[in-house]
Amino acid sequence: MHIDLSDKRVIVTGASRGIGFAIARAFANEGARVAICARTLESVEASGNELSGTAKAVIARAVDVTDTIGVKAFVDEVAASWGGVDVLVNNAGQGRGGSLDTLTPEAILEHANILQMGHFRFVQAVVPYMREQRWGRIIEINALAGVIPTPDGIPSVINRAACIALSKSLGMSLAKENILVNSLNMGWIDTGQWDRHFKEVGPGVTRQEFDEMALKVVPIGRFGKPEDVAGMALFLASEYANFISAASIDISGGLQGQIAYYPTLKRDFTEAMKSRMQ
Repeated sequence: MHIDLSDKRVIVTGASRGIGFAIARAFANEGARVAICARTLESVEASGNELSGTAKAVIARAVDVTDTIGVKAFVDEVAASWGGVDVLVNNAGQGRGGSLDTLTPEAILEHANILQMGHFRFVQAVVPYMREQRWGRIIEINALAGVIPTPDGIPSVINRAACIALSKSLGMSLAKENILVNSLNMGWIDTGQWDRHFKEVGPGVTRQEFDEMALKVVPIGRFGKPEDVAGMALFLASEYANFISAASIDISGGLQGQIAYYPTLKRDFTEAMKSRMQ
C-alpha cells in the first residue's frame, strides 16, 4: 500500500515537538506542504527548519490557540500561499490535573479555552477552504481519558471528552461535504512527560521500576512512540480512509478500562517506595 500525500497542504498545530512534530515530519517525508504552529516562535522556527529538508514547502508561525483572530490569520496565510488547505491535524493542547478539592471553575474554563475552543477555532477557520474544494480531512489528537474517565485529572477528563464529542459531531455534519473528521485518542505516548512523572515519585526508585509499574496497565507492555500516532494520521489523510468519519480510534497499546486504576497504582507504588527508604 502506497500512501501518496505529495500534493497535500497540511496544517499541524502544536507541532514544535512531541506528537505534533512527529506527525508534521511524517507528512513532510511524504512530500506534503506542511504548515506548523506552536506558542513559542523560536522553537517552531527550529522545527520548521528541520522539516524544510523533506517537505515540498514549510510555513512555521507562533500562534496562540486562544486567539481567534490569530488562528484565522494563520490559516488564511496558509490558504493564500498554497491555494487552500487539505488536512488539519488539531494537536495543540495540554494535560491538566486537579480534583474537586483543588480546582476552581475558572481553572477548568481556562483549560477548556485552550483545548476545546482551540480545536474549534482551527476547524472553523479551515472548513470554508475545505468546503470550497469539497475535500478535507480533520484529525483530532485527543486522549484516552476523554473516552474512559479516570478518577483524577478532572480538567483533562471533561475537556478531552468534549473534544471527542466535537469530533464525532463534526464527523457526521461535514461528511456530506467530503470533509471527514476523526479523533485519535492517546494512551501512554512517551514524549518526555514520563520523565516528569518519574521525578514526581521521589528518590529511591529506579527508572526501570517506575516503568514496570506504569506499564502494568498497558497490555502491549511498552510506551507508545510519537511515530505510532503519525502512521495513523497519514492513513486518515489518505484516499484509503475515504469512508471513515466520526470515528474515535484509541492509540493505546490495548490500554482501556485499566487506565482508571493507574492513579491508585501510582499512589500505592509511591507509598511503597517511601516505606523502602525508611
